[in-house]
Amino acid sequence: MSLDDRKLEVLRAIVEDYVKTHEPVGSKALVERHQLGVSPATVRNDMAVLEEEGYIRQPHTSAGRVPTDAGYRLFVDRLTRIKPLSPAERRAIERFMVGVVDLDDVVHRTVRLLATLTRQVAVVQYPSLSRSSVRHLELVPISTTRLMLVMITDTGRVEQRLVEMPAPVPEGDVWDLRRRVNEKLAGQKLADTPPLVQKLVEECAPERRGDMVCLATVLLETLVERSEERLALAGTANLTRGGVLDFQGTLRPVLEALEEEVILLKLIGDLEPSTTRVRIGDENEIDNLRSASVVSTGYGPGATIVGGLGVLGPTRMDYPGTIATVRAVARYVGDLLAQN
Repeated sequence: MSLDDRKLEVLRAIVEDYVKTHEPVGSKALVERHQLGVSPATVRNDMAVLEEEGYIRQPHTSAGRVPTDAGYRLFVDRLTRIKPLSPAERRAIERFMVGVVDLDDVVHRTVRLLATLTRQVAVVQYPSLSRSSVRHLELVPISTTRLMLVMITDTGRVEQRLVEMPAPVPEGDVWDLRRRVNEKLAGQKLADTPPLVQKLVEECAPERRGDMVCLATVLLETLVERSEERLALAGTANLTRGGVLDFQGTLRPVLEALEEEVILLKLIGDLEPSTTRVRIGDENEIDNLRSASVVSTGYGPGATIVGGLGVLGPTRMDYPGTIATVRAVARYVGDLLAQN
């Protein structure tokens, strides 16, 4: 059955009131709070149709109605008006992020900011190495036979490895190795580096090949055998703000899911540029999150997506405000990385 505009307005009013009050919504309250232009009897009829179609439900006898997952989905897809952030909200984001000193600082400020603005659980993925390029490779002598390899990516990630050399390496040779690896690898996507590392070995003079083989082995470990993706989490205590109807009466499954980084990466990873994903209740593939909603998007410099961020909370969520905030914070973090 196709819903007409009036029934959609009734659904919008029910969602907005329930999100705001956390109380089941009745027809009388809708008529009093919203300019629907019809009688309470007409609203009751519209609510009956919405209930029959599965967009609202009655939580218990003699109560008003609350949205279902399908009702929230229709609200997000057709009824949500994404409001731009106010100048005051934008200034708050800028003030929170001013003076960041490194990538760790960016990520931790971002996740705290998201949790504060949305009053939900916030998750931010560190820029993924699989989507990054090599900015610079540094070789630092620790001793005559030991070097520290430092890889810095275009997204600010820093990876360090020790390189044990087969024999003492003069300082001039260290400088030459540093020059060679940067000429070959700087600016290259990490995914494209293995054949370039192999060429470094092949093109090296025979008397220096032993040193380059040792360095190449550690380079491949750093560039290809990537360490686990990292995440930052904040605002878990926000889950307790709701009532008994949130999370189907128990937080335990949600808390268990939040302890698994693999689950969190699934929630906020693999996003296309300019895409905001909203998963509501049963749309979540993870059983423990069937009572939650997740709003996520990708971030990165310009049109390049290097990581994901988002928030998790009850299906009774302020979707317009949450979507606007997640998008705005992602854009701001992307601008920071672009200026880096």
